[in-house]
Amino acid sequence: MISLKKNDLFRSVFKNGRYLSNKYLVMYVLENSLDHNRIGIQVSKKVGNSVIRHRLTRLVRESYRLNEEKFNSGLDIVIVARVYANTVKKCNEIEIAMMNLAERLKVLNKDIK
Repeated sequence: MISLKKNDLFRSVFKNGRYLSNKYLVMYVLENSLDHNRIGIQVSKKVGNSVIRHRLTRLVRESYRLNEEKFNSGLDIVIVARVYANTVKKCNEIEIAMMNLAERLKVLNKDIK
């Protein structure tokens, strides 16, 4: 898994990418013409203190890692945690929310389920 770290890459995904949201997450997707995906995770201070923000970041990163092979390659993906995400008790809630957004954005491989 390769991370998006540069601010201009985040901005280009926000400006030019497609996005959808649900109760916990907002997912932005933009094709990057590479052979691999890059993922960026954003958690605002509005969500909670640093312990909560880092926990949510770890949950999102682990959810993506477990399902990385299901995603099409060549994408820049930015996942933004919404304020309500701080109520999540289990990792699979974030995973279900993320996979639901990916399916609705049509960025999952049709061959792998």
